[in-house]
Amino acid sequence: MEIIKNASLKSLNTFGIQCHSTERIDLSNEEQIPSIVDYIKNSNKKLLILGGGSNVLFTKDFDGIILTNNLTGINKIKEDENSVLLKVAAGEEWHAFVLYCIDNKYAGVENLSLIPGKVGASPMQNIGAYGVEVKDVIDSVEAFHLKTGEKKIFQNEVCEFGYRTSIFKTTVKGEYLITAVNFKLNKNPNVNTSYGAINNELSERGITNPTIKDVSDAVIAIRSSKLPDPKVIGNAGSFFKNPVVSAELANTLKKQFENIPVYDVGNNEFKLAAGWLIEQCGWKGKTIGNYGVHKLQALVLVNYGGATGDEIYQLSTDILESVKSKFGVELEREVNII
Repeated sequence: MEIIKNASLKSLNTFGIQCHSTERIDLSNEEQIPSIVDYIKNSNKKLLILGGGSNVLFTKDFDGIILTNNLTGINKIKEDENSVLLKVAAGEEWHAFVLYCIDNKYAGVENLSLIPGKVGASPMQNIGAYGVEVKDVIDSVEAFHLKTGEKKIFQNEVCEFGYRTSIFKTTVKGEYLITAVNFKLNKNPNVNTSYGAINNELSERGITNPTIKDVSDAVIAIRSSKLPDPKVIGNAGSFFKNPVVSAELANTLKKQFENIPVYDVGNNEFKLAAGWLIEQCGWKGKTIGNYGVHKLQALVLVNYGGATGDEIYQLSTDILESVKSKFGVELEREVNII
C-alpha cells in the first residue's frame, strides 16, 4: 500500500480545481482493503473516497486521506434466456460499461450513455437520465465497512433509492467503500423512448424501430450537443437537482409563468426543470472572469481554466438566491461540496 503525501487532486476532479490532499491512497485490488482499513482507522484522519471526481467541487485543500477506487473488471454471474446478471467493479468507467452492454446486446442502461464518472458512484446518487434511473437495473451493491472491514451486500430493496439519492448518501454515508455493483440486464430489449428529445433525435435519423444502440447513439448526440466535455471545459455536469414541489406551488407558478415546464411525479407532487428556472433568471451563458454558466445548458457551471472552487461555489449560491427570489423555489445542489 503506497501513501502519497501532499497529493495533487487537479486531475482527479472534473472541474479541474487545483487543490491537494494531505494523503492519497490508490485502491487497485480487494486484497489491499484490510491494510487500508487498518491504516484509515489508526490514522484518525478524515477520509474521502473518489471515483471519477465527476460529482464533486473542492473549495479548499482536503485535510485528510483521499482514497481513489480503481477496481476494475466485468464478470457474468448468471444468465438465462431473458436476462443476465453482471458483477461490475466500482472503478470501471460508467460509459465504458454502457458500451460493453450495448456490444453484448444487454438492455437497460442505454439511456444512461455518456454520463461521466465510475460505476461505484452510480448507486450512491441513483444516476438517471432520459426517463431511466439506475435503480431499475441494480440487483445489489457490494461494499466493505470502513471501520470493521466486513463485507456486506446491499440488496436493491434496502438501498432506499430515490431521486438522486440512496442509503449511501444518507444513513450510511461515509461508512462503506463500494467495491462492485451487480446489474440485472434484459436480453430481450424493450427500449425506453418516452423522453421527447430521444424521439426527436430518432425521427431525424429516420429510425422507427430503434435498437438499444440507436437509443444510446441518440442520447450521446443529445448530451454532446448540450453538455461540455469535462476533458475540454471543467465541469461536473448538472450542478443542481430538478426541484419537486407541491401541487399548490406548481399551480401558482403555472398561473404566473405560462411556459413553465411542470411534470407530474405522483403523490400530488410536481417536478420543475431547474435549468429553465435558472435560465429565466438570466444566468445561461453568463461568464464571470474564467468561470460561469454554460451557454447551452443553464444547469452546468463551468471552469474555463484557473477558477477556484470558492468562486464556483459562490456562483451557485447567487443562482440559488435568484431562483428563490423569482420563483419561491429552493434549488438543491447535486454536486458534493468539499
